[in-house]
Amino acid sequence: MGSSPRAPGAVLFACNFNRVRSPMAEVLARRLLGDRVYVDSCGLKTEAEAEGADPFVCAVMAELGFDLEQHQPKTFDELNDDSFDLIISLTPEAQHRAVELTRHRAAEIEYWPTHDPTLADGSRENRLAAYREVRDALARRLVERFGPA
Repeated sequence: MGSSPRAPGAVLFACNFNRVRSPMAEVLARRLLGDRVYVDSCGLKTEAEAEGADPFVCAVMAELGFDLEQHQPKTFDELNDDSFDLIISLTPEAQHRAVELTRHRAAEIEYWPTHDPTLADGSRENRLAAYREVRDALARRLVERFGPA
């Protein structure tokens, strides 16, 4: 395969609530890209009763040495900076918002359809397996997109 695309200066990962998929992608991208690229994540809306990252996200990311216990979900409107070179949407709803956000900007948008592991049911282990599957798929996609660390 040829060389990977040039890494942008700033990447935003977006999903619906910024509690599961986009925080996973954010921390995985930070580890892969280091300080060469500014990485952030957000969601479309916040869940009023939800505080911090999803507990299953914290568990499966801790397996790789990431601590998401202090993650505070934020929306597009709560971003400190919105001058991203690349927005990667992980849900159809976030993709629509990214298109609106970049209507008058020169930012790339990529859509990475990503399964929602919160829909998994069954035992704790079955649910953790669904989260691991999403985590690992995001990690593979990041390496495909940006190249290995």
